[in-house]
Amino acid sequence: MESHDTPAHPGEQAHPDPIRLLEIRDTPLSLDEVFRAVGEDAAGGTTLFVGTVRNHDGGADVDALGYSCHPTAEAELRRIAEKVVANYPVRALAAVHRIGDLAVGDLAVVVAVSCPHRAEAFEACRRLIDDLKHEVPIWKHQTFSDGTEEWVGAC
Repeated sequence: MESHDTPAHPGEQAHPDPIRLLEIRDTPLSLDEVFRAVGEDAAGGTTLFVGTVRNHDGGADVDALGYSCHPTAEAELRRIAEKVVANYPVRALAAVHRIGDLAVGDLAVVVAVSCPHRAEAFEACRRLIDDLKHEVPIWKHQTFSDGTEEWVGAC
């Protein structure tokens, strides 16, 4: 007799630690690195979100943008990732955020989640990026073409 707590197929076993990559870094981000990190044979759906630097905000042209973070930012990122893993059937999760000076078009954040099914992957990925943007202490400093500046806090 098969237990309901045990997956029906050995391939459905979850990796012991689904959190594969979490980092805040001052070097360029890689879609390939994040996608490879969430590769998982037991996952039928993988969702990848990419946030890029745009050339405008609030109707004003952006000339320069920089991100900075609090020393606790990576610990907060881990807390959020653990919460997503606890609330969704995550097989693999990755999240990287860039700090420092970025140019228009640069990758600012890349998150990815693999789950058994696509709907779960979309939901978990959305929760991950939304919580990251609202709770991880990362701040954006924008310089506009008219010479004005603005700080935007993630939390």
